[in-house]
Amino acid sequence: MPTNLPRSDRVILEANPDHWNKERGPRLERVVFRNDIDHAEALDLVCDTEGEIDIVTEVSPADAARVENSEHAYLVSIDAMRVVSGLINRNAEFMVDVRVRKALNLAVDRDRLISDVFLGYAHPVAAMAPPYSWESPDDLEPYPHDAGEARRLLSEAGWPRDRALRLAATTEVEALARHLADDFRDALGIEVDLTVIPDEDVRPAQKTLVEKNLPLNFDVLVHAWFDLAAGYPPAVIHREYYFSGGAFRAGPPVPEFEDLMGRSVVETDAQKLGELGKEIDRLVHDEALSVFLCCPQSLVAVNNHVDFTGHAATFELAETEVSAEHWSRRNGG
Repeated sequence: MPTNLPRSDRVILEANPDHWNKERGPRLERVVFRNDIDHAEALDLVCDTEGEIDIVTEVSPADAARVENSEHAYLVSIDAMRVVSGLINRNAEFMVDVRVRKALNLAVDRDRLISDVFLGYAHPVAAMAPPYSWESPDDLEPYPHDAGEARRLLSEAGWPRDRALRLAATTEVEALARHLADDFRDALGIEVDLTVIPDEDVRPAQKTLVEKNLPLNFDVLVHAWFDLAAGYPPAVIHREYYFSGGAFRAGPPVPEFEDLMGRSVVETDAQKLGELGKEIDRLVHDEALSVFLCCPQSLVAVNNHVDFTGHAATFELAETEVSAEHWSRRNGG
């Protein structure tokens, strides 16, 4: 999202050789973050040259093959703590009905979505906890793609045939939203009105969602979020979407969810906290509080002579090191 905030052309980090954790690092004397080139140029430099760029984060799935075929770089795929879902506006007409919400989930062909939109670089998700996180219930499976059951539930809930589903998205997830709109049309047999929010209108739209002072003009908003903590997804992911104080909550608080979150806030036993996390994710799934889609992988292009360790939630370089063949060492750096 554009911020228009001034940025230094370069940010330089110098290693602290006196840090107590010698086992972890640092293993590099100097790291330079470059803000003076755009992402496309950076990808060109890491794939086609040496000596300018060693690591490029947030590589798109469309560019993954280019990195893999590069003479100078390799691709690192990370099972990241991030999730893409359809935020359901439970204040909208018909969206309070769990049958409608389940119908929306049953309408989605997640395997095809991951194949077509993410080119395989994503994992289907049963609810909101990434499937590789410790709070993801072992016995919880993603909603199957079942168009017949989806139509039955939608009809049973009384959805009018002339009532279009209002789907919204930012430009960042437009391709995914268009794919999702096709799934809804094909499986449910209803029209879908897709609104793509222009970049310049994203901030006012976010303000409306977070402040909850005005009616929201969508039924489902395609939304991407992440867990910076990487330790307990309900604290950063579930809380923001469903808790009474959550920034992205679009609907009335759910009493059972409030109770589970309240208990998790004061729980100090790690095992019991994990079980509460599983209960939270199972409740979210059973109530179909969102349209559960997938967890995209984080893709990073790395110079062949750089040993890079990826992390699920943050970008860290403490364990990163370069070999004797790296350009900086060949040149006597």
